[in-house]
Amino acid sequence: MMSVPPPPPGEQGSDPGGSGAATAAGELVDLLRRSARGHEDAFATLYDRTSARIYGIVLRVLRSPEQAAEVTQEVYVEVWRQAARYSPEKGSVLAWMATMAHRRAIDRVRSVSSETARDARYALEVAAPAQDHVWTGVEQRLDVERVRRGLTTLTGIQREAIVLSYFGGYSQSQVAALLDLPLGTVKTRIRDGLIRLRDALGVER
Repeated sequence: MMSVPPPPPGEQGSDPGGSGAATAAGELVDLLRRSARGHEDAFATLYDRTSARIYGIVLRVLRSPEQAAEVTQEVYVEVWRQAARYSPEKGSVLAWMATMAHRRAIDRVRSVSSETARDARYALEVAAPAQDHVWTGVEQRLDVERVRRGLTTLTGIQREAIVLSYFGGYSQSQVAALLDLPLGTVKTRIRDGLIRLRDALGVER
């Protein structure tokens, strides 16, 4: 398969959502079918006409241009390999690719979640006292054991959302995608969890 580099921000191919016959759904189907037969020129054209949209989908999940570029490359490798399996019954070519891109972006987030959770557990159990930049209102003098006990008072979702957000550095929208929950639910769980944690630790309001 030809090597196609991911598009740098601001220099992607034509917007597949734009007007004109170049982005017509029927032409994308034809390009994908030709790609399935091994036509690299058709695949390059497909890439040019869809890469901006695919990269944008991945970037919205990962928030990292470097990681988004890597995952976009992975998506197009998968498109090349799976092109023969595409069927119009699965939706438009762009929708099929977008679903693939979103799934791979979520997989990338999940691939680092276990390491993040492990680091968070280490920080809670061994490393150092909680820092006041982790949770607003939790003072530096609180030791790790008190924080660990406080976390046990939370529900599973509250605890996981807080660890991912404050230790993992994920945005609330990324936490929502990772936990497969509505963004509003995640915001509520984090807010309620912080209140509950603060009360459990006896921190003054």
